[in-house]
Amino acid sequence: MPQIGWFEILIVVVLAILIIGPKDFPVILKKIGSWIGSFKNYFREMQKDITEVEDTIEEDIIDKKDNKKNEL
Repeated sequence: MPQIGWFEILIVVVLAILIIGPKDFPVILKKIGSWIGSFKNYFREMQKDITEVEDTIEEDIIDKKDNKKNEL
């Protein structure tokens, strides 16, 4: 996978300032930052939900194993 260095980031920033304009550039950065924050929160919640489901399944498996041992 190709890596992005500081020079490439600088080129993208300069082009963005030229295309968007220096007045609107901070507004766009703030909006992009809020989108990234929303995505992070969404994926954090999804990971939390998946972990809870995994824990529930593991507890069910342990309970079934304990019940089988008690029946014998």
